[in-house]
Amino acid sequence: MAGLPVVIQGGMGIGVSGWPLARAVSLAGQLGVVSGVALDALVARRLQLGDPGGHLRRALSAFPVRAVAERVLARHFVAGGIGERAPFRNVGRPSLSPERGSTELAVAANFAEIYLAKEGHDGVVGVNYLEKTQMANPAALYGAMLAGVDYVLVGAGIPTAFPSVIDSLAAGKPTGLPVDVLGGGSSPLDVTPYAGPAGLPPRRPRFLAVIASHVLAAFLARDPRTRPDGFVVEGPVAGGHVVPPRGPLELDGRGEPVYGPRDVVDLERLRALGLPFWLAGGRASPDAVCEARAGGAAGVQVGSAFALCEESGLAPDLRRAVVEGALDGSLRVRTDPVVSPTGFPFKVAELAGTLSEDGASSERRRVCDAGYLRQAYRGPDGRTGYRCPAEPVAAYLRKGGRREDTTGRCCLCNALLAAAGLGQRRSSGSSEPPIVTIGQDLSFLPALTAASPTYGAADVVAYLLGELPG
Repeated sequence: MAGLPVVIQGGMGIGVSGWPLARAVSLAGQLGVVSGVALDALVARRLQLGDPGGHLRRALSAFPVRAVAERVLARHFVAGGIGERAPFRNVGRPSLSPERGSTELAVAANFAEIYLAKEGHDGVVGVNYLEKTQMANPAALYGAMLAGVDYVLVGAGIPTAFPSVIDSLAAGKPTGLPVDVLGGGSSPLDVTPYAGPAGLPPRRPRFLAVIASHVLAAFLARDPRTRPDGFVVEGPVAGGHVVPPRGPLELDGRGEPVYGPRDVVDLERLRALGLPFWLAGGRASPDAVCEARAGGAAGVQVGSAFALCEESGLAPDLRRAVVEGALDGSLRVRTDPVVSPTGFPFKVAELAGTLSEDGASSERRRVCDAGYLRQAYRGPDGRTGYRCPAEPVAAYLRKGGRREDTTGRCCLCNALLAAAGLGQRRSSGSSEPPIVTIGQDLSFLPALTAASPTYGAADVVAYLLGELPG
């Protein structure tokens, strides 16, 4: 399919798919993707560390509204850094009524990350958002579009509103992204565009919906207002959040969800929609790329192979532990049905020193100070509040939540920031423990580490395209 990438690099975690990885993949001729989740917190913490290398300040100097960039730097940049033990200053939690400073940071942070990923070349760059982080998405999306992002990918939900919102922002029109409110329908979260760098609205990126069902694909494609430009079809062995099995939830002997024939996407029906698609989840091999293209796909999306490469934002010690455990056969990756506050199954790598260890999650003091997975709800008095099943149990119950929804939940916001080396430092002297998510198929590692224990993003691309030397 002319003009389309064969390989899409997955938009993983918080900071795992950062601008260095996306840029490296783009320079290798394929679609590099930035994870847009919690970029405001990520950028704020890097600024508080003194902006090593000066990359963020360089990107913000290109932001089209100079006063906004200056306010972001004044609020968050600390010359020389805050020190190794000082806690990070938290940014405002996403809400239906965000403060101006929070919105400006989200827009500027997404702009900066995409700007850096696209800097100095003409390759294509995408950004990946979770539909579940609804309150954070409008400002984040607009910031990425201001920087000229080429593709927007959205998963972990049904992204019906994104195509029309992207169209409105590309036309320079104020728009709103609806946010689900438990017990009260939905509420729009408005975005008022700035002029782009050239004084014009940003150009429209292509929109790809991440789906796990041909039924959902057909639903999105039937209406121009929800119709994407293509699909990423994700299977249950992929890392991160995966769609629950269709039908009643059944668990196997290890407590993991059981997937069956109903969870296999009918590619013939998908092809009939006439939109390009990429296959994801266990597709990291040259044979898988050939099979996908022979079956009508434009190519594949690959995450785990890139998550473990040198340009990945996953903390180096965690990267090494995953690679070594996978190669010696000691690593187990489980599909945890309850750990994510979203209610979606989530892949967890069992590693020492992380929240995967028995009792580690219960030993952590529950705190919800990032709030990206909070959900808005309408109380009996008609007022809007916010709750998360990973927050302190007493607080969650006081807000009308059910106790059973809190069992086994983990604060993914703090844990994934920690996996990128930016975990919050607590006043007790402890730091937030990380959680590592990775796909269950790591069979690509022997080939990629045959010549060296480490490898780069360009090596992954060459391997997938059958061009890896040797």
